[in-house]
Amino acid sequence: VQLQASGGGLVQAGGSLRLSCAASGRTFSSYAIGWFRQAPGKEREFVAAISWSGGSTYYGDSVKGRFTISRDNAKNAVYLQTSSLKPEDTAVYYCAQSTIVAGPPDPKHFDGARYWGKGTLVTVSS
Repeated sequence: VQLQASGGGLVQAGGSLRLSCAASGRTFSSYAIGWFRQAPGKEREFVAAISWSGGSTYYGDSVKGRFTISRDNAKNAVYLQTSSLKPEDTAVYYCAQSTIVAGPPDPKHFDGARYWGKGTLVTVSS
């Protein structure tokens, strides 16, 4: 499995971006996919995750109500729609595949995740 995040860029506070995670491999639709981010000098932070079917989602407290995760298994893609962006959202955003087949979007299921995409940088100016 290969994952590739894209869609990052420079945006003013209050703006929005749509991030995409494109995947190769036939098993993509069998796993929950998560978005994480890492700001300079900070630890990696869980952002959002979506179940294999798209029926369940889970968000980190810092993005709840502002970000929306979705997926299109026919296109092997997961999306993260961001809105009301804040300077503190500035980070490199990564997508990852859960370690549990057909599992729920539980952040713990990404511990030790084997498959991570190359990140995409989101910069929010004040």
